[in-house]
Amino acid sequence: MRLLILSLLLAGSLAAAAPAAEPLVSADWLEGQLGGAGVRIVDIRNGGADETFDQGHVPGAVHGEYGTAGWRTDVAGVPGMTPEVASLEALIGGLGIDNESHVVIVYSGADASDFGAAARVYWTFNYLGHDDVSILDGGWRGWTEGGDRPVATGPASVTPATFTADVRPDFLIETAEVEATLDDPAVLRLDARPRSQYIGETKAGPARAPGRLPDALGLEQAVFFTDDGRLKERGEIAALVPAEVTDGGVETVVSYCNTGHWAATNWFVLSELLGQENVRLYDASMTGWSADPARPLEIGGESLLAQVSRWVGAPCATC
Repeated sequence: MRLLILSLLLAGSLAAAAPAAEPLVSADWLEGQLGGAGVRIVDIRNGGADETFDQGHVPGAVHGEYGTAGWRTDVAGVPGMTPEVASLEALIGGLGIDNESHVVIVYSGADASDFGAAARVYWTFNYLGHDDVSILDGGWRGWTEGGDRPVATGPASVTPATFTADVRPDFLIETAEVEATLDDPAVLRLDARPRSQYIGETKAGPARAPGRLPDALGLEQAVFFTDDGRLKERGEIAALVPAEVTDGGVETVVSYCNTGHWAATNWFVLSELLGQENVRLYDASMTGWSADPARPLEIGGESLLAQVSRWVGAPCATC
């Protein structure tokens, strides 16, 4: 009898607990969690700051704007860098998130580029050792499609919590290590930017010079999205990834762009959707790399790696 009672209590406890986090959750799933314990919804939308949030948000959400709350910072003139751990702990705790929270990130859902904000915040939680985090598929746009889901207005009431990081340094790679591994065939540099930037026809404003990291392979993050800005199905996504990226001889994939925004999308797709464990985010990316004129850049045409990809018939987003 005692065993039966214990089993029933355990079953009830498991049923009441928040389910294990999936990288992407649907609006229907999130609606079913509203008002439940353990789920913390973080709205990271930019534009209009708190006014946008106050005009409408998922019930129970708190606002931690991507551009201003402190998810990224400038370091020595390089934008988009990862802040100090203590600053991130204070930011996250100030949003009412503790180490037991299942965090659900809500972004605007406007387009493919916008997803990078959600991916970067998701990566930040993983870098800090917190795996219980998901992104709302379609973001705020997905939540409001159909018009029948609840919407709250006004500012959020937040009770601060304590969040303690357990940093995973292998999730991040710094410029010195990127430079030290340029000649290592087991390290693959993966460029998430549009082709025009990859071949050096154009450049992002913060970068000192156009071009790409030496022998980088291009995989523009936008290819993973449908025309309405939603991520494609996993099977379609897997088919778009060049064979070089998943090659067993590659020990480290360095995901970069201009400021670690688009690169976070490629990291999310490879690591979280396709289960590839050797992907590291280079937050300084082209802006940090090109800041020193002595560092090499490739410009124009295809890299050798891209040529090989084309010759063997493997997909290459920038070929």
